[in-house]
Amino acid sequence: MKKVTFAILTAGVVFLASCGGNNDADKAKMAADSARMADSTAAAQAEEAARAQASADSLAAATAADTSKMAPAK
Repeated sequence: MKKVTFAILTAGVVFLASCGGNNDADKAKMAADSARMADSTAAAQAEEAARAQASADSLAAATAADTSKMAPAK
């Protein structure tokens, strides 16, 4: 009876140990995914900032042109 109990416990420990493997691989994959998402978000934010700056520059140029047309001639 002791041998059967020991065999069952050993099989259970082996089974549980095999289920918990690859934690390092999973952590590395999660870190890579997180870094990829952060890079993607940063790129999108940089692109949006560039568009906003271009729009602001265009508006400033148009305003300057309109202002110079309105200035009284000397």
